[in-house]
Amino acid sequence: MKALLCTRLGKPEELAIATLPDPEPGPGEALVRVRVAALNFFDTLIIAGRYQVKPDLPFSPGGEACGVVEALGPGAEGVRIGDRVIVHAPYGTCRALVTVSAGRLTPVPDGVGDAQAAGLTITYGTSLHALRNRARVQPGEWLAVLGASGGVGLAAVELGALLGARVIACASSEEKLAVARAHGAEAGLVYDPKTLRDDLKRVSGGAGIDVVYDAVGGDFSEPAFRALGWRGRFLVVGFAAGEIPRLPLNIMLLRELDVSGVHWGVFTEREPAAHQENQRQLLAWVAEGRLTARVHGTYPLEDYAAALGLLSRREAVGKVLLRP
Repeated sequence: MKALLCTRLGKPEELAIATLPDPEPGPGEALVRVRVAALNFFDTLIIAGRYQVKPDLPFSPGGEACGVVEALGPGAEGVRIGDRVIVHAPYGTCRALVTVSAGRLTPVPDGVGDAQAAGLTITYGTSLHALRNRARVQPGEWLAVLGASGGVGLAAVELGALLGARVIACASSEEKLAVARAHGAEAGLVYDPKTLRDDLKRVSGGAGIDVVYDAVGGDFSEPAFRALGWRGRFLVVGFAAGEIPRLPLNIMLLRELDVSGVHWGVFTEREPAAHQENQRQLLAWVAEGRLTARVHGTYPLEDYAAALGLLSRREAVGKVLLRP
């Protein structure tokens, strides 16, 4: 089989395509032929050795995919040979064949295309868990999304609007805000750390933001935190800007604010039933046409460096996919 391999830690252009023996599914596993694999920003970190997951070399990047079950190992349950499924794994989906625990697979309904399904798990799964399970977003609440054009950010915009929130998209350009508005944002801000707090309060009518979805960190976190109103909720999703911020706890006390960590990967392990419920809900919304699961582009496996470069440079708007 063909596989994209990281043989030494470094930049995307240091990866290589290799031919490997076809794998065999072990006990409880399924063998899936990958139709489309999805990339995420963390793939640029994992190949550089700067992510919390550090696989042994060599390994394939990619944490999600859509494919077809070709074989089942002893005791594998929940899927059948021939099923089209979503694959979720810590890494390793950028290859023609993957073996994965059958419990990590979710059947894909006929109304959902391969490209939409491939990129639905991590970004949309993270954002639905954040908004529904952690923040308990309610219709009519103000939701500010930092990094609104990135993978998880655009998913948060779309899901927030679907859940009835009034979404303020925050991004680095008017072009990116236009995409966020097309996916349900009521308002948009080209954000500046010096003015972000006042801008968010102005857009929300002065009462303050109910929920901040922060996948950016750095200099943007504190002003967004200070824009929260009474009993607002601050979701810590990630630190794409690179710097982990420090939040003023006195503001948290004075306004009875909640700060919630969003560690979706651990959530899927500790609460698999809740994770599968979220997956089924996402797939149902896509099948109903209520969720777009926007795709930036689909590239042949050989164009891996260009595809990962889009993520490294923060140029992707929606999911970046590779086709083995």
